[in-house]
This record gives sequence, C-alpha cells and structure tokens, in this order.
Amino acid sequence: MNRSLVIYFGFLAITILGIFISHQTSFEIATPRIWNYENVLFMCIGIPFIFLIPKAGIPEFWESQISVKNKVWMPMLIGLAFGLTDLLIVEYGLEHPPHKVLPPYTQPFPYSLFLFFSGAFEIEVFYRLIPIGIVLFFSNRYVNEKAIPTLFWGIALLTSLREPLEQFPSGPLWFIIYALLSGFAMNLIQAIYLKKSGFISSLLIRLSHYLIWHILNGVIIEFFLLKTTS
Repeated sequence: MNRSLVIYFGFLAITILGIFISHQTSFEIATPRIWNYENVLFMCIGIPFIFLIPKAGIPEFWESQISVKNKVWMPMLIGLAFGLTDLLIVEYGLEHPPHKVLPPYTQPFPYSLFLFFSGAFEIEVFYRLIPIGIVLFFSNRYVNEKAIPTLFWGIALLTSLREPLEQFPSGPLWFIIYALLSGFAMNLIQAIYLKKSGFISSLLIRLSHYLIWHILNGVIIEFFLLKTTS
C-alpha cells in the first residue's frame, strides 16, 4: 500500500483516539473543544489527493531521498521558533488579566496533545495539501513548464493569507501587524516545505508551533498559574 496513505490513516487513528480521550477529560477549567466522528469523516476528503502527490511534483509523505535534517529537524526548529515568539509576545508582552480558567487557545493536558494534533492535521490538509496539490497537478499537465514556478508562488501566497485573515487578531496595532505578518510568514514557509520536502515537513512546522503555543502554554497555565490564583 502507498506509504503516504498508510501514514494518513495513522493520523486519522490519532484523531479517533483523541475523541476517546476527550470523554475521559474534565473540562471544569476550560471550554470544551471536541472533535467528533463527523470530523474524522471530513478528513477522509484528503485521501484521494494523496494519489496526486507524485503527479503534482510534491514529495511523498516520507521521501527517503530527502534528508531527515530537511524534512524533520529544520521544520521542527522553525515551528518552535514561531511558537516561542508567540508565547513570549502574547503571554508576557501583552497586558491581560490573570488567567482564571484556561484561555480558548489551550485545552487540558494531555487531551491538548490530541486536539491540537488533529487541528494541525486538518489545516495542513485543507490549507495546503489539497489546494497546492490541485494547482500543481494541473500545472504539470496543461501549463508551460516555465510558468509552473509562478503558479506555485501564486497559490502559496494565497493559501498563506487564508489563516491570518480568517483569524484576524485584535488588540494594539503593533500586535495586529505582528500577528498578521508572523501568521503569513509561517504559512508561506510551510507551503515551501510542502513543495520541497513533503507533507510531513509542513505538518511538523505547525505541530512544533502548537507544541509551544497551545500545549506547553496550556500546561504552564493549568498546572502553575491557575494553582497560584486559586
């Protein structure tokens, strides 16, 4: 069976496990954010596009010819850098009242591991794998070869704008500018890594960002800050 397909089903299994974990989680200090089986079925939309990957000029999910440094370690370092910057700026650079409950961008640990993995997986499928895969697939067949890089950069820029605009920030002007630019930059880097190193690399950038910003941040608030204010 196609290795990318096996990995994709593995990711779906993690999202299903997350649904089970959510039923064992107490949400007394947080607003529940729970996936259901309809979400898992929705993610199956991405399965046919896995077969477009080689025809679109995108590496397989785990391409053996690409070094581990380029497909794992560098994407992780990039994501960690974005996550740490967000953590420092939002939690310690912006003025806000002390946390009384977990903020909406966090969830109780260890459920947060599964929820934010599922969220990262969903975004990478629908914000990158599908739109970029479609554009490159048709470009490789019906467009002059010299125009393909231009089309890639066009779809990369458009998909990179989507998340920052959908999650338009509020707050001081400097923070709005920072959030828009950093969100756009991270998404654009992910598009580049999808093209040169594959889906796993793009996903790892987001997962590493989420590890700091959503998960570690939630752990700090849940187990340290809330304990001191209770």
